[in-house]
Amino acid sequence: MSKVISQDTFDDIVKENVVEFSMSPDEAKEETIKQFEAQGINLANIVKDLKINTDSGKPILNEAIEHLKSYIDDKSSNDEALLQYLYTLHEECQKSIPHRVLASKNGAHSILLSLLEARINSNGEYSNTEVLEAILKCLNSLTNKQPDIFNANALSLAKCLLDTNVNESIICLCLQWLQKACVMHEINRQNIMNANIVQQLKRFVSKENGKILREVLAIFRYLTLDDDIRTEFGSAHENACQIANEVVKDLTALLKEFEDTNVLADSLLTIGCLAVRQEICMNVDEVGGIKLVFQVMVSSTCTGPANNLNVVRLNREALKLLRALAGNDTVKNRIVQEGGATLLKELLQIHISNEQLVSAALACISTLTLRVKENSKIFFETGIAEIIVETLRTHPKNKIVQRNGAWAVRNMVSRSREQCNIWLSFGIEDLLNVALNEHPSVHQDIKAALRDLGCNVELKEEWTGTAEKKILNS
Repeated sequence: MSKVISQDTFDDIVKENVVEFSMSPDEAKEETIKQFEAQGINLANIVKDLKINTDSGKPILNEAIEHLKSYIDDKSSNDEALLQYLYTLHEECQKSIPHRVLASKNGAHSILLSLLEARINSNGEYSNTEVLEAILKCLNSLTNKQPDIFNANALSLAKCLLDTNVNESIICLCLQWLQKACVMHEINRQNIMNANIVQQLKRFVSKENGKILREVLAIFRYLTLDDDIRTEFGSAHENACQIANEVVKDLTALLKEFEDTNVLADSLLTIGCLAVRQEICMNVDEVGGIKLVFQVMVSSTCTGPANNLNVVRLNREALKLLRALAGNDTVKNRIVQEGGATLLKELLQIHISNEQLVSAALACISTLTLRVKENSKIFFETGIAEIIVETLRTHPKNKIVQRNGAWAVRNMVSRSREQCNIWLSFGIEDLLNVALNEHPSVHQDIKAALRDLGCNVELKEEWTGTAEKKILNS
């Protein structure tokens, strides 16, 4: 079993080399590493790239934390010195996860919360917004990919900030802090939901400030994640339903209030994340969601002349939303009847070279035509079949495009076999056979399309069993 040492032991030897032997920080670290490796010590648990103070020989991360402790203990009011300590801590925590973990072990999180609480409780006034911003930036960098440190005190302070502060920068930093606490941490998400944070954030779901709205939307999406492998069962679905019941109608109505395509794209993405039940899809439709989505895709405002069909991210998120809404059969039919087929054809033509967008468009087509012959007929009459074939021809190496294209073909012809000859005349059979050889991992999807087109396809029985006892026919 290999021998190990603590971070403090390593830092002490580096300090000795700098102070006692007048080495440069790089030389001191290199010499220290050689010494311990020569003794057979495993340094895998050591942060070896800490920035060293050339005068004291100590890591500046440790020094910054010590200075912050002293600032609190001495009840200092020197904001200029405090800003410098916070800046150093923030810069060091930005470097890597090991730096952040080390800072947490040295008490940085509790120190920052104490500083934040003191600022909040100073008669309810934020005399120095710059200091408050610096504290929140440190908390953001410290919590990034380290959500375990976020505790009840942190949540309470975040809620207090959102309740009492009106500064845009402070609010955004606070919201970003909550976002980082949600990623890969189911308990944090549940605690945030139980703290009625959604009700608190509803006031920001308005046209007043697009920047704050985008941060709020990000929190809504992160609360619907299910990415914590430590938790057997998450609450992503329940969270999505609860958030949707509170904000989805207001959020849908806001689509007509913004021209910024980034705000619109985030809004579409968030509504799509929340549309996890049929009644939620109906709620979106009841406030004119389908028409609003189409209008957003075509122009930057409902009455504006600018065309958004060329904005890739906006249309990609719109397609994802339409696909999510199509989970409700009634809404699915309305999407097609109100011009979705023509719009999807136009998008495919404009963005045929963009793999991500055509992949989303083909997936959307497959969902809208699934088990609905009338929808398939409407799509086919637009002439989209030739565009789909050309799309598959353009991206032969992209597995997702080929798979989604096979889904679209299969769903369009499965109940409309009269279309098959037209599809075959465009050369779809050869394209699918090439994709079958090129992408064996999606062979079942491609074979399903070939089968429903009436083509020759070899269907392999994956497993055959032999009974231990034969059954005799009487």
